Amino acid sequence: MKSTASMTSTEAALFETTGPRAHRRIAIGTTVSVLLVITLLAWIVAQLYRHDQFDPSYWSLFADFNVWKFLAQGFVGTARAALGAGAIALIGGLVLMFGRISRFAPLHWIATAIIEFVRGTPTLLFIYFFFLVPGQFGLHMSTYWMVVIPVSLAASAAWQRSTVPASAPFPEQKEAGLSIGLTTWQNYRYIILPQMFHIVVPTMVTQLVVVVKDTTFGYVVTYPEMMQNTKVIIANYNSLLPVYLVTSLIYIVVNYAISRAARALAYRSDAQMNS
Repeated sequence: MKSTASMTSTEAALFETTGPRAHRRIAIGTTVSVLLVITLLAWIVAQLYRHDQFDPSYWSLFADFNVWKFLAQGFVGTARAALGAGAIALIGGLVLMFGRISRFAPLHWIATAIIEFVRGTPTLLFIYFFFLVPGQFGLHMSTYWMVVIPVSLAASAAWQRSTVPASAPFPEQKEAGLSIGLTTWQNYRYIILPQMFHIVVPTMVTQLVVVVKDTTFGYVVTYPEMMQNTKVIIANYNSLLPVYLVTSLIYIVVNYAISRAARALAYRSDAQMNS
């Protein structure tokens, strides 16, 4: 939950606001959590120093240009998979949203069943399915699609949860559209969806953080994403901790940039809607 003062109108449409007491509890909890994390990090650094993990011999591989080139290739693989899965999930989330809000009962229940099934199934299990099952029927998929399809399935179910509440704040517009003779589809196409996208796009961008993290399961099918390439580097240089630390920092920077972009989009969207 977020305080009303720091919440954009986009976020207000998707989340409940907190009162003074809850805001105070959140502030205390955040402070305690930060202190605990700092303490834990200090302890980890001390243990690493004690076991000579900062010895230059463990870090010398990063002076090799080929190591950075290989990591960059993995980063490109991660970006391709994340963007592909995100694009498919955008369409899938909208399809599931229309099914979920449909007044046609069979379509509503089918969409609900798909959403609950996908949400309740680990992404890794979907990846194993597309890795093992299609080949039994003579269907040969590239490792790219073995990662993108499962990740997009999981993201579609998650993004649908953002689009359904975002379509709810416009009852007057729905009634006005129907009163002038628009069909339900025309109502959504010309009135509801343009306004809804102003609300959900920042949230969807935030969900890309989850998509990026899910692409790390690509190692199962040896898809050349960043985590897979990290494992290859470790196997060749026998330097586990430094390589994992550098890769983790890259993921943190990427996910932080995505979060900041989503925040900027939210403020821009609010400015456009209020102008």
